[in-house]
Amino acid sequence: MADWKDFQKKAIEFRDARDWKQFHNPKDVALSLVLEAAEVMEHFQWKNTKEMEEYVRTHKGEIADELADVLYWIAIMSSDLKIDLPKAFEEKLEKSNKKYPIEKSKGKHTKYNEL
Repeated sequence: MADWKDFQKKAIEFRDARDWKQFHNPKDVALSLVLEAAEVMEHFQWKNTKEMEEYVRTHKGEIADELADVLYWIAIMSSDLKIDLPKAFEEKLEKSNKKYPIEKSKGKHTKYNEL
């Protein structure tokens, strides 16, 4: 797998070659991230489990494109805000492990404060 810094570098190079940084304030980047995530969700809207399974088999490339768009905005935002995302991910996972201990949460979708 490519290093996270490589993802960020490629995203920044793509953006900067087009002189788009001037449009990339945190609010608009966050909005773009949410909009791309919504495009991922569109692929599954109004489909039952069987329909989704078939759709994923036949539209995997399109779904991958949308997920890549989400990754692009995450790379841009984390770079612009100087957030070490791999480190933040590890720290968040540690917090989540404490909130959702395996012995209390395994096989449950209950929120941590109701376990």
